[in-house]
Amino acid sequence: MNFCLWPEDPTPESQQNCQDCGLFQQGSRMIWGEGNPKAPILILLDNPGEREDREERPYVCTTRQTLQRAVHESGLSADDFYVTYVLKRKPKRAYDKERTREICLQHLQQQLVITNPKLVFCLGNVAVQSFFQDEAADVKTLRGKFYNVRGFQTTVAYHPFAVRRRPNLWSKFLEDFQLVAKSVRSASKDHYN
Repeated sequence: MNFCLWPEDPTPESQQNCQDCGLFQQGSRMIWGEGNPKAPILILLDNPGEREDREERPYVCTTRQTLQRAVHESGLSADDFYVTYVLKRKPKRAYDKERTREICLQHLQQQLVITNPKLVFCLGNVAVQSFFQDEAADVKTLRGKFYNVRGFQTTVAYHPFAVRRRPNLWSKFLEDFQLVAKSVRSASKDHYN
């Protein structure tokens, strides 16, 4: 399989210099999202991964490789997804997690209004807890079902990095992508009937 960088969605001008959460002092550059902003599926991760190597050359990190493999093997395409983050900057050191997530979720709310996805797909416990606004929520308990969260059909899966570290999770990860693929195909079919 050929891994590629999905196109980056530029940060809105009004948000480029956002300093509200404090990550601008110690985080990576702001990454608003990547992929197709008009896609039916919005994937929510905790924060952006590495995008450039030490020589500042763009590359596809292992999280994206795992994600792209699942997209491919479930019969979906890159056009079906828009990937965004709870935090728009990758933290480089310790930070006030609760306060920062609360502030950054305002950006996500703005994105949801603009993108209006058919399905929100939360990957990893941090994304699940943030989006569900429930500290006790976890992927293991919630996966395999659909929920109405913030007015959006929502489901969950393990974080691609966890799947990479624990290969025994791959079959569950792929199952969850297949569930999403089936749901989106079914919704598309209903739309045209």
